[in-house]
This record gives sequence, C-alpha cells and structure tokens, in this order.
Amino acid sequence: MRFAKVILPDLGAGSDAQIVISHWFAVRGERVWEGDRLVEVLTGPATFDVSSPATGRLAEIREREDDRVTVGSVLGLIAVRDDEDAGESLDRDRESRGDPPRTDRPAP
Repeated sequence: MRFAKVILPDLGAGSDAQIVISHWFAVRGERVWEGDRLVEVLTGPATFDVSSPATGRLAEIREREDDRVTVGSVLGLIAVRDDEDAGESLDRDRESRGDPPRTDRPAP
C-alpha cells in the first residue's frame, strides 16, 4: 500500500493569504475517488475545493476544520492499494457476501 498526499495547491490568492480549512467532505476511513471534492478551503471572500489526488481511503486528516494553512501544506493522506491488495480486498468482499471465490486467477 502506498499513500497519496492531499496538498493545498496554489490558489492564486498570494503567499500572505489567510487560507482556512472550511469543511472536509469525507471522514477518516471513507472511500474516495480521484477527482472527488475532498476538502473546502476559504481564502477571504473566495471558497475553493481541493480534489482527491487518488482513489483509495482517506487514511489521515492532518489539518482540521478552522485550521490556517499555507500553499503546499499536506492536508491529509489517501491510502492507495496496489493492484494485488485491491484484488485481495475484492475477494474478502465477495466472501463476506457469500459469493463464490474467483476462479479466473491462479491459486497462490
């Protein structure tokens, strides 16, 4: 498993802008998809959304609502599964639903 950083991009508000985390659209452990709105930030009168950089689970929220942040700050981490991990996870999901095991892959 690897982690993708959720980084506050340059919003064009200037380096001295007061940027505040307004709202997280996901909670820790929630599944998110690349491009989804993940966190809302305020820069004075303007509001911006920061998108998820990857598909996975929100593993960590480093900056909470009402925290002041700067451009380049790591706001959170997305846990991204490798292809092998993702396949094992799907197998566990099938088993928990009572579906038959996959037979299109060779046994380990």
